[in-house]
Amino acid sequence: MVIYIIRHGETDWNTKRLLQGATDIPLNENGIEVARLTAKGLEDVDFDLIFTSPLKRAKETAEIIRGNRKIPLVEEERLREVSFGPFEGLCCKKENWNIPDPKFVDFFTNPGEYIPPEGGESIRHLCERATEFLQELIHHPDYQDKTILLSGHGAVVKALLSSITITDLKDFWNGGVHKNCGVTILDVEQGKITLRQENVIYYDEARSSNYFE
Repeated sequence: MVIYIIRHGETDWNTKRLLQGATDIPLNENGIEVARLTAKGLEDVDFDLIFTSPLKRAKETAEIIRGNRKIPLVEEERLREVSFGPFEGLCCKKENWNIPDPKFVDFFTNPGEYIPPEGGESIRHLCERATEFLQELIHHPDYQDKTILLSGHGAVVKALLSSITITDLKDFWNGGVHKNCGVTILDVEQGKITLRQENVIYYDEARSSNYFE
């Protein structure tokens, strides 16, 4: 089995550094174009199946990557982005920061100590649900010889990789958030996962910024 993992293309909320989380924001014009360029870079990959977060930005990215391939595209709730509850839509850019909890910065700088707002989701729970999905996928008897694409979000991608790349939640963001449409490839053999590449882009880096969410 080969698993490709992609973060969604850019949104307007990305450019404004607003917390998106579970809020359903579509791709912007640049996000659509970056997804198209990524699709061109992946056009020779024979995907058998695509799983996507149900949120528009991830689903639109998945649909663009799928292109004319006659393959299933399945919405998977466990690929939905971490929820920030009542803080969604607030700005996490330093000069425009308007998040009322000063310790919310732990989400970015000290994830092992992050406490979500009421109605939000913890990083630990995010990792648990993403890992649960990944383990189900790699042990599914019908998928052992398949090439599968997962379309998700900044924190979800890191959560999918958490069981492979980290041993402690404090290291959750090691390597930084992936770029919009950054592609990661996992090789799976007999339930063992090997990381082949991480956060590779197929477009001019000038089109991307280091958005956190």
